[in-house]
This record gives sequence, C-alpha cells and structure tokens, in this order.
Amino acid sequence: MTGFGRTLAVCAAVGVVACTPSNETDMGEMTREDAPALTPIEALNAFYYYDDVDAAWAFYRDVLGFETAADYGFAKIMHVAPRSFLTLVDAEQGMHSTDEPKSVALAIVTRDLEEWYAHLQANEVPLRGELTIREGSAHDGFVAVDPEGYLLEFEWFNEHEENVQLSPQLEAIEPVTTDQRPAELGISATVLWLYYDELAPNERFYEELLGVDLLVDQGWAKVYEASPTGYIGLVDGARGMHQSTEENAVTVSLLTQDVRAWMDHARAMGVELRSDTIGMESDLVETFVGYDPTGYFLEWDNFLDREGNERLLEIITR
Repeated sequence: MTGFGRTLAVCAAVGVVACTPSNETDMGEMTREDAPALTPIEALNAFYYYDDVDAAWAFYRDVLGFETAADYGFAKIMHVAPRSFLTLVDAEQGMHSTDEPKSVALAIVTRDLEEWYAHLQANEVPLRGELTIREGSAHDGFVAVDPEGYLLEFEWFNEHEENVQLSPQLEAIEPVTTDQRPAELGISATVLWLYYDELAPNERFYEELLGVDLLVDQGWAKVYEASPTGYIGLVDGARGMHQSTEENAVTVSLLTQDVRAWMDHARAMGVELRSDTIGMESDLVETFVGYDPTGYFLEWDNFLDREGNERLLEIITR
C-alpha cells in the first residue's frame, strides 16, 4: 500500500499492514556519523491526489508543459525539474483521499518568473496575488492554484546571505525546457514545502534521515537537499501558506536504487514504518512507506527496468 494505490492485489500479497503514525519518533542513540553510507537519492517526487486525475493531467501536461515520464493509468509521473517529479494519482486508488487537507506546496524554482506569470495569466490559471520582485529580497515569486486546490509557488532564490549555499547549486543546473511549452519557460529545481507546529524536532529528523545539513535558514522555514534538484522545505504552520494538520493529502517520495538499505537506515533511526516488508507494485516498483514525526507519509521507490518505466529511467540516469 503506497502512494500509487491501496487496491493493488500485489500489495496484499507482500503483507502490507496499515498502522497509525505517531506524533513522536524515537531516534534512539544513532547519530549521523554512525549511519552507513547509503545509495544517494536520485530524485525527489511528490504524490498529489485527485478526484479527476485526467483533468489534473491535462493541466500539468498542456498548460504547464510538464513531460509525462510514466503513465500507469491511475497515476501519471510528471517530470518537473532535472531530478524532480510530481505524480498525479486517482484518489480512488491512492493512499490519501481528496477530503484530507492539502497541507503542502510545491515551489517551482525558475529564473523566468515574469514569463511564467504572463503564461499562467494568458491561460487563466487562478493566482493568489501578483508577482512580487523586490530589490534586495532573498526570493521573489508568486503562487498559482492547480485544478483541485494544490498550491504551486513559482519562486527564485536570489543572491542573498540566506542563499549562499543554495545559489551556487542553482547556478550549476541546466533548466528543464520542453516542447510542450514556450522555450523561455525553464525550471531549475523544486522545493516541497511541508508544514509543522514545531520545526526543531523535524529539522533533526530530516538531517538524520537524509544525512544532510541545513541548506537555507529563513527563520520560520528551513530547506534541505533531498536530490540534486529536489529540496524539502519545513515551514512553521503559524506563518506559512498552510497550517499544520494531522492529515495531509501528499506523499513524499524518494527515488533510490537501494530501498533495502534505506529501510534498514529508517529502522535504525526508529522511523515508524507502514509495513515490515518491501512491497512490489505490478512488477514495476520496489517500495516501502514510513512516516515523519508529524505524520507526513514518506515513500522510498526503486523503479525497475520494465516496460512502462523506460522514459522515467532515462531521465533519472542521464
């Protein structure tokens, strides 16, 4: 039972057992120095859940011009940035329902803010406020709303003391462009913003889990590198675009070739897991699911060399 679907018979065959996420995670005595070397996270993905997945697919494909990296029918994996994806899931077959709060925002990191703003206006995409570009600001941008209410933040991190570690990484990235949209609309990276009542315990959790240090400190928002172009942002729910909620209509997916090693690492940290075994979905994906300290679903996925995964694997490995 993963971000893709709750009804696949193969999940029952491997003994997936549902459990309730706790509010605290026992990190035990393990330190980052004790953790074994792990296969890197190749890409960051997020599962969003829809009543009308085909309408959502049309929006992301035809309006935003994202390439469909894999199409499983009930789930569409969209390529956003070089090592960042967004998966659109039919909620009837997904692990979350559309009744759950959409306590997440996807930041699309792009230099081309004015061009994107004009493009979305021309396509009558709902916007929350106007594009803001301020001299001396750490970041500029605007927020759009997708067909079922997920927030998309188009953002660029400027040369600023907050971004001294992030800026060189962004400068080195060749932005993704596609034939499905105007050539001037590039995307360099993504930040998946998650919302919490308390930041400190979640900061410690993600630093230990990912083996990384804090990359950007905005005070009430913290950014960590998960993949070469996929970042996870932790936000104080009292100040962000969303509040912290007990349920969240999103699954954070980490793509790796070695889910077994990552499961061992998660177990050693005391991460609560949804199942004691690694599942297999339709002979396409090896996967397991756990929870962060507040209950956000975390999924590790290894997409196998199978028919249907060709384009996705080409993107990940190129």
